[in-house]
Amino acid sequence: MTLTIRPATRADAALILGFIRELAIYEKAEHEVVASVADIENSLFGPDATAHGLICLQDEQPVGYAVYFFNYSTWQGKYGLYLEDLYITPAGRGSGAGKKLLRHLAQLAVARGCGRFEWSVLDWNQPAIDFYESFGAAAQSEWVKYRLAGDALLQFAEQA
Repeated sequence: MTLTIRPATRADAALILGFIRELAIYEKAEHEVVASVADIENSLFGPDATAHGLICLQDEQPVGYAVYFFNYSTWQGKYGLYLEDLYITPAGRGSGAGKKLLRHLAQLAVARGCGRFEWSVLDWNQPAIDFYESFGAAAQSEWVKYRLAGDALLQFAEQA
């Protein structure tokens, strides 16, 4: 078995959207996926794209993906790498594909001089938590994540 990682291309947009839907089903949030193939093409591969994708192949067959972007830490005065999504198909799990994707991203973060490599995980996803902790990742329990989205975002933005 051979695992390889390659940068995602515009031709992967439908594949990525399929993986996004599979991930959303696993996270019990399929109803929240509103992206289209065109949205993925524009946001990941358009002229103003700031996010990037990777495809993980097992024996030349896609078994997973990652989407990431660079953020910034004022305290460190350095960029960081934020992993938005990581997904490995059920058939690809246990093959080392997830760890290979994460190591690839860690190497990218180091090569770019990033001070951090961060991501979020649902608090009920114990298999993922155990996996991340197995190689030294630590939960940041002192931080609470906030979000403005949908109507709340629009209403707040429109207030004078």
